[in-house]
Amino acid sequence: MATGEGGVDVDPGSRVTELRAAVGQRLAEFERRAVERPDLKHSAVTVTLVTTGGAGLADGLAFLLTRRAATLRRHSGQWALPGGRCDPGETITETGRRELLEEVGLELGEDAVLGLLDDYVTRSGYVITPVVLWGGEVGELTPNPAEVGELHRIPLADIDVEPRFLTIPESEAPVIQVPLFDRFVHAPTGAVLYQVRELLLHGRPTRVDHLEQPVFAWR
Repeated sequence: MATGEGGVDVDPGSRVTELRAAVGQRLAEFERRAVERPDLKHSAVTVTLVTTGGAGLADGLAFLLTRRAATLRRHSGQWALPGGRCDPGETITETGRRELLEEVGLELGEDAVLGLLDDYVTRSGYVITPVVLWGGEVGELTPNPAEVGELHRIPLADIDVEPRFLTIPESEAPVIQVPLFDRFVHAPTGAVLYQVRELLLHGRPTRVDHLEQPVFAWR
């Protein structure tokens, strides 16, 4: 049993319950923006929260982030949240959970769904819906080498930083860059992570659907 402020013992199970409840409350209060574009393909990405043993949201939770396999035909080597295109008849949460299982080997039920973030329209013709999932205490995972080159558990504290916003001649919208691993994560992943930081850590319903992707990701 951990020791909290003033030397009072804190039940780890109680702490985890409080973390899940805190995330769930912020998502429940969030009025997300959905995009109705039947002309575009629909896909889901997952923000899967796993516990780290810390006390607060920033130090007690991490999310799963992959680097796409170098052998993939599109967007190889890029940082990505587990996810993919919806199959016919699937709900968006079913897609997210299926893709999470296929990519990193983690199977979660519908009861793990905490909520949804804003839809993001990509330059390549997709509407992406971020699905926030509760993974909790997760052991060793086995990524699918055909899809995933690297798998990381990133503490939320690591994305509690100010992003960079760049201007480019090809667009009037700012390009977002989120610092991570001594480099930068771009939209759409960077935009989702920025909203995760703003909403879950700071309770700010910051919008990100206007943020631009770099030109290399437009295809």
